Amino acid sequence: MSKEVNASLVKKLRDRTGAGIMECKNALVKMEGNLEKSIDFLKTIGEIKAEKRSFYGTKQGKIFLKVEKKAAAILELNSETDFVAKEKNFLLFGKKIVDEILLKKTNDLNYIKSIFEKEKKEIISKVGENIKICRIHFLIGTNIVSYMHHNNTIGVILDISSDNDLFSKNIAMHIAASKPKYLSPNIIPEKVLIREKKIFLNSLKKMNKSNEIMEKIMEGKINKFKDEISLTGQDFVFEPKKKVSQLLKLYNSQVISFIRFEVGEIS
Repeated sequence: MSKEVNASLVKKLRDRTGAGIMECKNALVKMEGNLEKSIDFLKTIGEIKAEKRSFYGTKQGKIFLKVEKKAAAILELNSETDFVAKEKNFLLFGKKIVDEILLKKTNDLNYIKSIFEKEKKEIISKVGENIKICRIHFLIGTNIVSYMHHNNTIGVILDISSDNDLFSKNIAMHIAASKPKYLSPNIIPEKVLIREKKIFLNSLKKMNKSNEIMEKIMEGKINKFKDEISLTGQDFVFEPKKKVSQLLKLYNSQVISFIRFEVGEIS
């Protein structure tokens, strides 16, 4: 005789397995309210391990990227440990996702997650660790260049108007090494600058200088800050005495846009 599938029974199954509410309810309905059979059923479809692992942090992983003609896709796929980040199933999963991003020409992370949710749970069950599709980006342009660095933990894609392949690659390498957040100083959001001004102002108050001197010091600090976080304002890693903007002008080139992903940058 089957038991009634009520909220109390669903809670018992959740407590035993860590699976989601709907997964527990569906399992109980299918197994006619039998708790033990429902547990076995969830095990067979990988729900228990996958749901329990979803509470574990994911700070390791890999960057995956692919360039095809005038388009590129980049993905950050996370795991709990570096060991799993090197595992075959994990690597194949990442390649499959980045292929799909390029095929669908999408920047919709939730859409990509929904497509691969079932497969993700299956892989979690195989590798025994939580896996997170952290972020994606699709870029289309006229001259797409890519660069992967440091065991595939830093990836860069950019659109640059340059006929010099070596120079374009060096710009991509510079972005990987120097971590610019913005393309140029003039597009840095005002709220970012206001925050930094407050920080600088607090430190300048201790100097006991005149307002005129403080304003000049503040201006210098802000300009330096803007250069440090923008690509064109940075010192070029291969020629530190020159700004990236100077090299771009020398090579009659322009960076239209760029994306830089590094594993673990965001939670």
